[in-house]
This record gives sequence, structure tokens and C-alpha cells, in this order.
Amino acid sequence: MVCGVSQYPPLGIKFLHVTPYDEDTRQYEILGNGRYVETVLDDFSMEMTGKDVARLEAAAGVIPAGTRIHVTFLENEDLAMRVDAAAAVKRLGFIPVPHISARRITSQAMLTGFVEALHGIGAAENVFAVGGDPAVALGPYEDALALIESGVFQQYGVKHVSIAGHPDGHPDVAADVLWSALERKSAALAKLQLPGAVLTQVEFDVDRVLSWLAEVRGRGVELPVRVGVPGPTSIKGLLGFASRLGVSTSATIAKKYGFSMTNLLGKAGPDKFIRDLEAGLDPAKHGVVKLHFYTFGGFKTTAEWIANFRQQS
Repeated sequence: MVCGVSQYPPLGIKFLHVTPYDEDTRQYEILGNGRYVETVLDDFSMEMTGKDVARLEAAAGVIPAGTRIHVTFLENEDLAMRVDAAAAVKRLGFIPVPHISARRITSQAMLTGFVEALHGIGAAENVFAVGGDPAVALGPYEDALALIESGVFQQYGVKHVSIAGHPDGHPDVAADVLWSALERKSAALAKLQLPGAVLTQVEFDVDRVLSWLAEVRGRGVELPVRVGVPGPTSIKGLLGFASRLGVSTSATIAKKYGFSMTNLLGKAGPDKFIRDLEAGLDPAKHGVVKLHFYTFGGFKTTAEWIANFRQQS
């Protein structure tokens, strides 16, 4: 898909002297004269693992200052590696958002130690609380709600908590359970007066995302939503990733992303997905919606792609 094709509406106009969207206040601050057109690409976020510090350092010059960089909580990485990665994010001028996987936390001491260490480096203000992959909790925290209600976040100055959303459902969790969990987490954050956001897994189907967003708002969840999209990558790699997520056919992805199945060695970006999402969004119906890029380590490629896409749109 080539950027700037006339049949798609532009993603909006960027004006000078406008600060990014603030998820805490849910407002834009307009510092100069003129009109500001909000787009899903404003204030995008990205994701890294503890092993991606060198890649992030190499790409720092092309990623906007203040970008939220999520630091994952993988099984094969220890707490020290996660803390070091969060420290690197902060040192490079970005906002670290460490992930905390409830079912991988083996004890209250482990949770407290991790958040305390993040607080010690000034990286505890923003976290992503998620249940995690283990079918059975390794410690006292069964889900993200248990983390939110533990009191540890407030003890160490957490000011913003992201939670998970699942437009495509979850292979091991019934839909009604997912909806209940989202509603309860949102209500818990509201009760604690903690701002937050909903972060989704990688999405490929715009219609499904829009329908899910409408239901999220219909259920009274007003938190900003960050829709997960893959950064530009090889078509072969994208199809492999989609397969691991349970997307059944390559043809489905090719149709949604607008690339040819005859060129598996080529690259694909989320151009069509983003344009179609932007065209279908209605703020009154869908609320605040932003993008979260899963970069697969390609920070520089993704950041450059975003910059070029915005210039050509």
C-alpha cells in the first residue's frame, strides 16, 4: 500500500505549538492559535523487551521525545534486566511503561521489590498490569485486578495503569469473562482515582476493532484505548506472527493489509489498517483511540515509517 493515495481521507493536520494528548487529563493543550486535528498516530506508543536496549539506543534519534515505551515481562528475562531496560528508556528521554505480569509474580515481596526498584530509578509512574500467560498463578496474584487492588502501586507512586483489552477475544478465556474483567479493572482504577488506558493485542481487522470499541464505550469503560498494530516487517514474518495469534488464513491478512500473496519477500506496513481505522472512528461513539506499535525490535524502521507515513498523508 502506497501512502497518500487519494481515495483515502488524510489522517489529519499537525499544527505547531500543540502538546501531545495527555492520558492523565484526557486533554490536548493548545498553546497557539489555530485548529488541531486529532489523529490516531498522535502520541503513539511502542514496545520492547529487556534485550532490546541497544536497538532502542540506535533508534532514539528518530523516536519523538516523550514517547511511551512499554517494557515487556517475559519469562526468560529477570527483574534486573527489566529494571535496566526501563532505566534506559527514561535516560533516552522516553516514558517507560514496565509490564507487570500478575501470574508470574511469585510473592508479594517480588512485586514490592520490582515496583520499588522502578520507583528508585524514576520509572514507576506508568505501568501495564496484565494477567500473563501461565494458566495457574505462580504466586498470590491471579490477575491484573489483584495487582491494582494490592496497594503496592499507590505505595510507590504509580500514577497511570494500563490494562489489557481483547477485540479478538482470547483462546483460553470466554468472552463474558473478558468483558467482566475489563469492567472490573476500569471500575477499580476509577475508585482509586488512577488514570489509565486499555491496550490491545495486535489487531488485523478494523471492523472488529470498531465494533469492539463501540461495545467498550457502551459498557461504560471510558479509558483511552491503544490499538495494537505491527510495525513494518516482512510479509512472511507478518504472516507467521498472525498465525501464532490464531489468525486462520494468510488470505485474510493479505486482504486486511492490502498486500499481494505473490510477494512474500516484500515488506508490509499497517498503512491500510490505519487509514481504514481513522476513516471509521467516531469520537462520540468510540472515544479516544491511539496506536501501540509492536516493533519486533525494529524501532528505527518503525519510527521512520511513522514519520514518512504522516508526511505523505
